[in-house]
Amino acid sequence: MPIRISAAILALACSSFATAQTPWPSWRGPSGNGVAPAGDYPASWDESKQILWKLDLPGRGASTPIVIDDQLVFTLGVENENVIWAIGLDGKQKWSRTLGKSKAGKHAKASGANSSVVTDGKLMLAYFKSGDVGCLDKSGQVLWSLNIQEKYGEDTLWWDLGSSPIATDNAFIITIMHSGPSYLIALDKQTGAELWKADRWLNVNQEANQSYTTPTVAGEQILTLGADHITSHRTTDGKLLWKLGGFNPKNDGYFRSIASPVVAGELVICPYSRGNTLTAVRIAESVADKDRIAWARDLGSDVPTPAYRDGKLYLLGDKGLVYCIDAQSGKTLWDEQLPKSNKAYSSSPILAGDRLYCLREDATCFVLSVAGDKPELVSQNKLEGQAVATPVFVNNRIYIRTAEALYCIE
Repeated sequence: MPIRISAAILALACSSFATAQTPWPSWRGPSGNGVAPAGDYPASWDESKQILWKLDLPGRGASTPIVIDDQLVFTLGVENENVIWAIGLDGKQKWSRTLGKSKAGKHAKASGANSSVVTDGKLMLAYFKSGDVGCLDKSGQVLWSLNIQEKYGEDTLWWDLGSSPIATDNAFIITIMHSGPSYLIALDKQTGAELWKADRWLNVNQEANQSYTTPTVAGEQILTLGADHITSHRTTDGKLLWKLGGFNPKNDGYFRSIASPVVAGELVICPYSRGNTLTAVRIAESVADKDRIAWARDLGSDVPTPAYRDGKLYLLGDKGLVYCIDAQSGKTLWDEQLPKSNKAYSSSPILAGDRLYCLREDATCFVLSVAGDKPELVSQNKLEGQAVATPVFVNNRIYIRTAEALYCIE
């Protein structure tokens, strides 16, 4: 299928595409590590208080909104179509665009619109389970589009697409990790042309080939977790710089990976083994493979991606067990069990000031004070519906997306 480019791209061809500061450019916030910008964020709310506005949604989606300028942008499926919505900070719709026919989700928690939009502050990239990819400007004009699966091959994931695209200086990066040819592809921001395509087929056991993680960028390295390995590819040309295996020593055929890697200084922290291991890996290119592992623990998170700030890693387990870990040594500084429930956690934790926000699948958000040596449960806040998207923190407001609605909490 050919790439479709609008005439408007000609006006952008000579523009600078250096990364711009945006309030919330990707699903893990401006730092990429689950840390909110400075602000005075609410710590207590429910359906009857602190809700500035609530917007009912016409279709399903599990993507986390991004915030670019004065609008929230996210994906959903509406009447069998892939849709990108932009909502003003006043809760009113600014624009809506369609991008191909939707492909229904298989899992009860998921949809065909799980991947979060990413932006460099000027352009945005949206990606759907159907393989449809589109680049938009801030006004919502589609500058180019293509279908990854029509061009490179069908998706063979057993479940639903979970990886979100990422941005580098001149490219949007999409990662395909499934049972078959797996790769990273860099698409030129201006035209959608392929800049490079890097092989990532590691041919491990059965479902272990499949990954729902999102890569992270550290300097000139793209760090990708999945298929029993962490790999590093160069941002400029996709060259493999190093790879490290051993995350599945018993060759379990069902170690698909969901939680994404987190950069912590000179380390990348890797949750793996369906939430049973946590490994810190040295990322410097010069490190020998035998010296790459800084520490490893028999604990972890299967779905939520940890948050990191100032040498501390905040790990939220699927059943609500929270750990604060010294990132350099791997030592547990404290742990806290959130109120137990038969509901799990799919949303990733966000650190805002001295508080850690943990959103459970029943749209209950627990707020922990993490200022001292021991955590303190500040509040337990319930909304209606199911929540798997990660909360967004911008300008003293929290935006929470459920399966049915988008909330602005102030």
